[in-house]
Amino acid sequence: MGPSSPHSTVLSLAEEAMVVEFRRRTLLPLDDVLGCLRDSIPKLTRSSLHRCLDRHGISRLPVDPDKTPRRGKFADTRIGYVHIDIAELRLAQGKLNMFLAIDRVSKFTYVEFGDNAGKMNGASFLRSVVEAFPYAIHTVLTDNGMAFADLPKNRAGPTRRYLGNHLFDRVCHEHGIEHKLTRPYHPWTNGQAERMNRTVKDATIKAFHYPDLESLKNHVLAFVSAYNFAKHLRAIRWTTPFEAVCHAWTLSPEIFKLDPRHLIPGPNT
Repeated sequence: MGPSSPHSTVLSLAEEAMVVEFRRRTLLPLDDVLGCLRDSIPKLTRSSLHRCLDRHGISRLPVDPDKTPRRGKFADTRIGYVHIDIAELRLAQGKLNMFLAIDRVSKFTYVEFGDNAGKMNGASFLRSVVEAFPYAIHTVLTDNGMAFADLPKNRAGPTRRYLGNHLFDRVCHEHGIEHKLTRPYHPWTNGQAERMNRTVKDATIKAFHYPDLESLKNHVLAFVSAYNFAKHLRAIRWTTPFEAVCHAWTLSPEIFKLDPRHLIPGPNT
């Protein structure tokens, strides 16, 4: 016979009540609940969390019949596969063209702002990305926008021979980078960058009021820095992008241009 009133041998009654209430209010998956509560309850483990939820009959999330099917996952690759995209951040005073790059593996992110989304700014941004990332970039994935690619009708034939390669492709060739394009009208193919654009917007223009574009720009840069060095992400096993970069450095130091620990923000950065 088991105990008359089953209870946890790891969690206190208050901690167990905290876990149950958090699950009921957020409806997050098991691993997300663990990631959110492990700082508040250090002795919480995945197995003890599952047993706690099972005792209270909430180990399974309710099925949403209207939920759309999930897209397929990206193919496994090594660090240095970078997604690049452009997003507009609008205020009453005007707009900012935000160029964003995020590594598929480490989730390390870099942003810059341009006065327009033209090919000159696209090529300049790629040069900045190559300089900012501490390791070699082997592949870049973009959409078919004019900052990254010519119109399909201009990618072959006399026009290509007369004008030459797109400026973005020239920078790729200069640094030995393979440039891949998404399928037209399939924005989810570049989903990593699209999702990071939404993350930046949710944390800035959708949550705060800014007196001018310069304040917005400074906040975006501060948010991306905090994301790289302090945000624990489920996709990389609850480490930060910076920690993922350092781990890759211990495994393959030959692809790095410098010790990534030199990127740690100091008191004057």
